[in-house]
Amino acid sequence: MAEPQEQPQGSPPPPSGPSLSIQKIYVKDLSLENPGAPQWFFSQEAPQVEVGLRTRAEQIEQNVFECVLTVTVTAKSADKTLFLVEVAQAGIFEIRGVPMADMQPIMGIHCPNVLFPYVRETIADAISRAGFAPVHLDPINFELLYQQQLANLQQQAAASPVPS
Repeated sequence: MAEPQEQPQGSPPPPSGPSLSIQKIYVKDLSLENPGAPQWFFSQEAPQVEVGLRTRAEQIEQNVFECVLTVTVTAKSADKTLFLVEVAQAGIFEIRGVPMADMQPIMGIHCPNVLFPYVRETIADAISRAGFAPVHLDPINFELLYQQQLANLQQQAAASPVPS
């Protein structure tokens, strides 16, 4: 009869079920354009601010995934760009015990939720370094966005003709 092996003191027990750990969070790409400087610094006109975002994820090793959340903030006034900031905030996540069929929601909801505070801070800092008042992004409901994306894909699949 085999004796149970003891865990070395001080080491955590192995996970017994699904687990997700953050290996690294980093800025993958950062772009700042400030084409209206210095003239726009003297303008009293409030700019129109547009925010766009996208996510992508890929497996880079067994149980290791990179998720990238890209946010673009554009401020315009009278059809002229005051500034444009684009940040690709990335994270490397180790995910174990989750079937591949269940990975999409994790990569589309949970990982962007982890990355969002970092990208929000990077954008506010870049905009203030460009000489403007920082733009603080409102919280984003990534679960709702994910559900909307699934619904759009299902609509497109239902609308496209089936080849015979």
